[in-house]
Amino acid sequence: MLNVVVLVKQVPDTYSERRLTETDHALDRESVDAVLDEINERAVEAALQIVESHGGEVTAVCMGPDRATDAIRKALSMGAHKAVHLSDEALRGTDAPATARALAKVIGTLEAVDLIIAGNEATDGRSGAVPAMLAELLGWPQLTHARSVELDGSTVRAARETDAGVLQLEAELPAVLSVTEKINEPRYPSFKGIMAAKKKPLSVLALADAGIDAAEVGTAHAGSRVLAAAPRPPKPAGQKLDDAGDGGTRIAEYLAAQKLV
Repeated sequence: MLNVVVLVKQVPDTYSERRLTETDHALDRESVDAVLDEINERAVEAALQIVESHGGEVTAVCMGPDRATDAIRKALSMGAHKAVHLSDEALRGTDAPATARALAKVIGTLEAVDLIIAGNEATDGRSGAVPAMLAELLGWPQLTHARSVELDGSTVRAARETDAGVLQLEAELPAVLSVTEKINEPRYPSFKGIMAAKKKPLSVLALADAGIDAAEVGTAHAGSRVLAAAPRPPKPAGQKLDDAGDGGTRIAEYLAAQKLV
């Protein structure tokens, strides 16, 4: 049976005002509304379409605080069959390499994973590196930044759009796939799906359950650290030009003075 894992992450709602904490300058996740990352919804949709065509199960895997359960339930309500949540206070501030190592440990607790699907980058960190790092750690081929995907037996194919054209990628399973916003339009959870999600299996793991050493994760063990942060300065007021018949000329002069033309 095909076993597809989809990585999901809870992120601050993009409509919320995001702030950094004063202590370690990490994102203050408690002060904002949180949602399932939009690109993760597309990753879930891609996983569901694959198992609907080829059979199998979708397991949502999430690393995040306790409140990330809401994002996991969203993935389950869309149709994922079960979920695993790595949640531990020591994970706060974990950087991208340690995140990839932790996720690799969680993947190792699952049985016979064939395909891992993730978004190409999260809207909070935007490192865009975790899927590739995870593939490297697992020793699996990576098909990243895919705008389309198809599965043919044990072969996964994907199209990656670049500035120079479209690259056709192909790899044998198991593999890691990351998708862009062009991959699909995610489905809305139905009322039946929302109710069913409440009863689907959700395993919560602490670090020890996944064999993760606390010395490998967290802000104190990150490869980089934010030493200082300041709010973005307000935008300067605009300049209004009254058109007395010479509006075009004055706009051109203004743009030239700003070295914009």
